[in-house]
Amino acid sequence: MKRLRTLIFALLALVTMSGCQAYQTISSNKKSAQGRPYDLIVVANQPIWMGTLGDSLRALLTAPIEYLPQVEPEFDVTRVTPDGFTSVVVDHRNILKVLVDPSLKEASVAVQYDVTAAPQIVLTLQGPNEASLVNYLSENGHKLVYAIKQAERDRAVDLAKRYGAPNVEQAVKERFGFEIHIPKGYILAANEPDFIWTRYELPTASQGVMIYSYPSEGAKSLTVEALAAARERFAKRIPGPSKGSYMTNSAVFPPTEVRAFRLNGRLWVEMRGFWDVKNDFMGGPFVSYSTIDTSTGYIVTIDCYVYAPKLPPHKRNLMHSLEHLLYTVSFPTNSTGNSAE
Repeated sequence: MKRLRTLIFALLALVTMSGCQAYQTISSNKKSAQGRPYDLIVVANQPIWMGTLGDSLRALLTAPIEYLPQVEPEFDVTRVTPDGFTSVVVDHRNILKVLVDPSLKEASVAVQYDVTAAPQIVLTLQGPNEASLVNYLSENGHKLVYAIKQAERDRAVDLAKRYGAPNVEQAVKERFGFEIHIPKGYILAANEPDFIWTRYELPTASQGVMIYSYPSEGAKSLTVEALAAARERFAKRIPGPSKGSYMTNSAVFPPTEVRAFRLNGRLWVEMRGFWDVKNDFMGGPFVSYSTIDTSTGYIVTIDCYVYAPKLPPHKRNLMHSLEHLLYTVSFPTNSTGNSAE
């Protein structure tokens, strides 16, 4: 397989460091980008789309997402031919062009932003032949997926910062000492010394965020067993629809693992799973992000869940919009969260 030399994914590092700066043109005079979040236009001719390269692209772009009740793909892909890449299609928010050109020396991906509309990302997957592009995707396809997902995240973060729910944001800051941008439409459902619950009600779905805090016992507080037990304690404060019902972790599919990562220098631990309602028939997916506030010695958890019984194939976007909230969080500089000792 060819080494990556001309790949322009170095641009992605700049986007990572600059956050939403890639979308400063969101308020420019360009046309508004078309399409829903996680929709993707792939521009490729029929032989490519029906061949091995097309198989590789579909396997990559429509791979199922983990921790959702039903199978949902990474992206909702629509393929158009180069001749059909006209009109409003060129103004779509996410575009992937496939170019086979024998004059090229090796496979690469070029990344452009706000080409015809804003906010927009246009990627061009290019190489001398189909085989080189298939090999390229096997080694670097995850970077391509990441670029599109990061573009979607940056859009969501930008909107949350510009159109927020001030009363919820202020309550979080007063209770826990950090800032988070909660999108407009969320209501403050509970505000207690160690627990805040905010939710957003849609006609066919509900999104909720619990933020809670409790004393840290060091690294063992960030194990899956400890985090699941803490979630069980606090989730009981969310009532179900019938008397005596409340939220719990799923007993059938309990959380089994955690993932540690750093964001803006802070250590976070992610836990995913499913929730149920005790004494009733409700459930859905959740994701929680926990960190140690070193200024207080407390664990702080941001727990996000979705309930969408009438939308069996469309929980992906609801979950992603909650996951993006973590990227709006800002702790005081004296609370580093660098240690779990």
